[in-house]
Amino acid sequence: MLQVQNIEKYYGNKNNITKALDRVSFDVAAGEFLAIMGASGSGKTTLLNCISTIDTVSAGRILLDGICVEDLSDAELAKFRREKLGFVFQDYNLLDTLTIEENIGLALSLNHTDPKTVQEQVREKARQLGIVEVLEKFPYQVSGGQKQRAACARAMVAGQSLLLADEPTGALDSRSSKNLLEIMELMNRDLKATILMVTHDAYSASYAGRVLFLKDGRVFNELLRRDRNRPVFYHEILDVLAALGGDVSDVI
Repeated sequence: MLQVQNIEKYYGNKNNITKALDRVSFDVAAGEFLAIMGASGSGKTTLLNCISTIDTVSAGRILLDGICVEDLSDAELAKFRREKLGFVFQDYNLLDTLTIEENIGLALSLNHTDPKTVQEQVREKARQLGIVEVLEKFPYQVSGGQKQRAACARAMVAGQSLLLADEPTGALDSRSSKNLLEIMELMNRDLKATILMVTHDAYSASYAGRVLFLKDGRVFNELLRRDRNRPVFYHEILDVLAALGGDVSDVI
């Protein structure tokens, strides 16, 4: 569903060039939960920015649902982001002046979707994520967990192909982090959401089905969880991080 083909990314000018990504290639299947890890400066955030069309590649191609993002005009890119990409933020990014229902359906409303269809799709996603009872409330009237579920419902409501999460637990306490990760796991397992998450945290990565490790802008290794339980997978992730070199605490 997502194809990253030999992408390179350079910054700077001819006298001072930094190569942030060096011939990175991988595929993401529909319904997969992929985590991308690496130390600071490994290229993981640059990679996510290129996939999310915030930045452009210097070479190579990125295709989502067969569409090459490098071939799109600015207007086509804006439409592509709304229809194909969902974003999971650590601070929810809900608008306090809108109800939970209006927040979830915002992308559909901006696409001029029929109001009845908006309501039906919002309520279906709210039902799947267990927040139907708070749809008429405002964000400041609901719990942090309910805000997280609303933000995740918004990321999926328009039928987006790919959900992107950049350090989604980075500023959260341990309880809120666990809550968000369990929601993302539910979205992947029960709602068949395709998720790509960038994280420096081994605990967060252990919720994914596959972990891709970057080092110096290149793919260093990958791990598949398969049928192993999460604690076992977590320790395997730590072993790879140690093999990356340096202090593991710099990465986790």
